[in-house]
Amino acid sequence: MRPISRLIAIVPAGGMGARAADPAADPEAAAPVPPKQYRLLAGQPMLRHAVQALLRDDRIGQVVVAVGPDDVRAGAALEGLPRVACLPCGGATRADTVTNALARCGAEADDWVLVHDAARPGLPPAVLRALIDACLDDEVGGLVAMPVADTIKTQGGGGVPRVAGTVPRDGLWQAQTPQMFRAGLLRRALAHAAVRGLAVTDEASAVEALGLAPRLVAGTLSNFKVTWPQDFALMEKLLDQV
Repeated sequence: MRPISRLIAIVPAGGMGARAADPAADPEAAAPVPPKQYRLLAGQPMLRHAVQALLRDDRIGQVVVAVGPDDVRAGAALEGLPRVACLPCGGATRADTVTNALARCGAEADDWVLVHDAARPGLPPAVLRALIDACLDDEVGGLVAMPVADTIKTQGGGGVPRVAGTVPRDGLWQAQTPQMFRAGLLRRALAHAAVRGLAVTDEASAVEALGLAPRLVAGTLSNFKVTWPQDFALMEKLLDQV
């Protein structure tokens, strides 16, 4: 077994979360709707909940929150939390933000990096612990994911959405976060994807593009990504149970 290296978590938090905006909100209201990571859940910004979920495992030495260059909310949202650093290094895409954070967080090539969505505040300690335990001695690393339970349909063309086919769900998993890889591998994977113009929707997809197979670690429904306006009320209820 390799000696345990440092564990550093990166939380990309530079986006605006347009899909989470409330369509019923008054577009002419004086106060604009804040980016979704700063919307309140149980009286605290969602970003704070997501960072606190990572801090519950003492093996994570630092949580690096990567925000936009003009962000003025992060400091107040994270005030008082230990082992947390904010870096104004958000890029045009998630991959750019993570790449920038990797370059500035001081991680050595052999250190483990866990990337976690700011919009997943419902990460339970047991799931985080299971991911770290599974990956520490893994040659590639891995991610939290959920086996797909619903029947999946594809959509055909045309103005009216219609079913084009049904996808067998055997072996399908829905990716979640955290996703955990060694810093050197993750840097190489993101650089490889950027040079080739590959669409990188999560860190695992960049690692997969190198021909590697990340490990799957079972997640939980409470770790869903807050995306739509109605998700906030559901997450608020679930946070009481995490």
